[in-house]
Amino acid sequence: MNVRDYNRAAWDREVGRGNEWTVPVSAERIEAARRGEWEILLTETKPVPRQWFPQLKGRDVLCLASGGGQQAPILAATGARVTVYDNSPKQLEQDRLVAARDSLDLKTVEGDMADLSAFAGESFDLVFHPVSNLFVPEVRPVWRETFRVLRRGGILLAGFLNPSLFIFGSETSEHDKLEVRYTLPYSDLKDMPGKERDRLIANEEPFEFSHTLEDQLGGQLDAGFHLTGLYEDRHRELRIARFMPTYIATRALKP
Repeated sequence: MNVRDYNRAAWDREVGRGNEWTVPVSAERIEAARRGEWEILLTETKPVPRQWFPQLKGRDVLCLASGGGQQAPILAATGARVTVYDNSPKQLEQDRLVAARDSLDLKTVEGDMADLSAFAGESFDLVFHPVSNLFVPEVRPVWRETFRVLRRGGILLAGFLNPSLFIFGSETSEHDKLEVRYTLPYSDLKDMPGKERDRLIANEEPFEFSHTLEDQLGGQLDAGFHLTGLYEDRHRELRIARFMPTYIATRALKP
């Protein structure tokens, strides 16, 4: 199976289903951002600290695998020159919708987050990469490509899932036991039982992949980044989030 093609179609369908990460921001939030009143998410609930951002006005920003009409339009409203790069055409349509509605300077490009050959080296001052690399089998190419397209002194802001989340598999009922089911790193394609995988495909849901901390954090370091910040967050509705943080966000600098 071609994972990129399958997940592209799956996320296009998520737009039609009204997934919360596909719903564009309101015109009111755009106007507030123009006044300097804004916050955006790398994970699910904690806003990114404002001190993590450089001065945005006039800066070149890449919103990587960040379609859906949410983060990119807000960054554009601050005065940044924003490019959205996403695998899902329908997600990119959401960004174009907000840009047209609110007269924002925003470009959209369709592509694979692990292949940024559409962009020359040292093209951006900031890469904003919210939780999305669970949808690609290999994450190290994402960090290498991100490092390449950032200018010296550029910043990568990234969110990703705590790898430990995947040992339990998908939660079903509130009354089911939370049991360790899988070894890590986990892959829906290789590790999910056949009947569950068939049900996922029948429901047209995206395939997911865990990545080790060695690849998530070590991969950024090996690409050449200096890690300068980290925080954790939790899912609102997963039971396991009552017991452990389920998200990690990082700030990294290209020296």
